Amino acid sequence: MESEGSSEEMSKVKMLRELIAEPGIIVVPGVYDCIGAKLAERVGFSCVFTSGFGIAASTLGLPDFGYLTATEMTATAGRIAGSIEIPLVADMDTGYGSPLNVMRTVRDLIGAGVAGFILEDQEWPKKCGHFEGKRVIPMEEHAEKIRAARDAAGEEPVIVARTDARAPLGLREAIRRGRTYVEAGADVLFIEAPESSDELREIAEAFPDVHLFANMVEGGKTPIIDPAELRELGFKIVVFPLTALFAATKAIEDSFRNLFERHTTTGMGKGYGLREFEELVGAGEHREVERRYSSEPK
Repeated sequence: MESEGSSEEMSKVKMLRELIAEPGIIVVPGVYDCIGAKLAERVGFSCVFTSGFGIAASTLGLPDFGYLTATEMTATAGRIAGSIEIPLVADMDTGYGSPLNVMRTVRDLIGAGVAGFILEDQEWPKKCGHFEGKRVIPMEEHAEKIRAARDAAGEEPVIVARTDARAPLGLREAIRRGRTYVEAGADVLFIEAPESSDELREIAEAFPDVHLFANMVEGGKTPIIDPAELRELGFKIVVFPLTALFAATKAIEDSFRNLFERHTTTGMGKGYGLREFEELVGAGEHREVERRYSSEPK
């Protein structure tokens, strides 16, 4: 990876901005590691999203209760961004402190090759947007964080402003905050956890000229709405942040239970074999590089 402001990073930012500028809705899968990101790219997605929920669960075995640090989140996002050729939008929680801390976080993200990021207005320690007990900071305090992020980012990474005010303060307050965050410099607005299709429609009607972000969590507070319907309402980006995590968790549990009970993998459902997995991670290319620089006789 090159230094801050590299051409690779800039090209991914440009790719993301062009995706947002195009007609239609962008469907984005959530990932929590490089394998998931590479698979998303392989099947044809144009963008991926890192889920703090998924990263907390997969790296710490803990719920999304603010246990992850800025360093852990940035490092993970950077590794994932470096493993793929498509842009990455990173969940960056609250920005990890004051506007000064937010500026530091944004600069680190630029250096890591992240094309866009989300900043939310929860009090720290934050919680998953679909958990109970969320609290939010004053609106103007988060607006200052958005302004600081915009100053640090310039016209480069895409800023997604998120408000979690719907649960503690109601939808009207969430919409009021959303307007302020867009005025502060956000490119995309994310009102988290609306509880019905009517609320999604109300959000869209309140922001006819703003790029809107919808979050589809299986079993969460927001009903799962077809992307075509969300597009008709006026949403630009829809993420499915935990689909892969939930599916992978179930598949791993099933395979381990089968192995525990039967003491063999024979007869299990078809999964990746060694050669298929080697192809996914590019083992052949790395072997070629290894041969190129080997001291053994050619």
